[in-house]
Amino acid sequence: MKNLSVADYMSRKFTSFTPDMAVVEAAIKLIKNELLGGPVLDADGKLIGWISEQECLGAVSEVSYYADRVATVADVMRTSVLTASPDDTLLDMASRMREQKPKIYPVLDNSGKVIGVISRRIVLKELCKYISGKS
Repeated sequence: MKNLSVADYMSRKFTSFTPDMAVVEAAIKLIKNELLGGPVLDADGKLIGWISEQECLGAVSEVSYYADRVATVADVMRTSVLTASPDDTLLDMASRMREQKPKIYPVLDNSGKVIGVISRRIVLKELCKYISGKS
């Protein structure tokens, strides 16, 4: 099997968030871009967390109910984030994705900057294309 690397198939188009952004603003950004989640980056572009629809849903529900609570991304983001390397193979990612919950993994370069994202859907699609001979 040829080396199907994450670098060759990751999406370089992703939406990032800042820790000081209001959760409602982050939720709107996720909806607008039809994303399940995205990386939270510091001022240097390094990964410090992950925010998903799930975290946004809880915070937006509270805002709707209490009408005055304004949570930031930093208040609700996950700080323990599973990541991928551009050198990982799609088979390695498939194995990790079967064992772990995230549907999307940020892909980090050697300096810790997010250079893309890899999702279950991308991995599944490319492995199916490979085994059917359509790659």
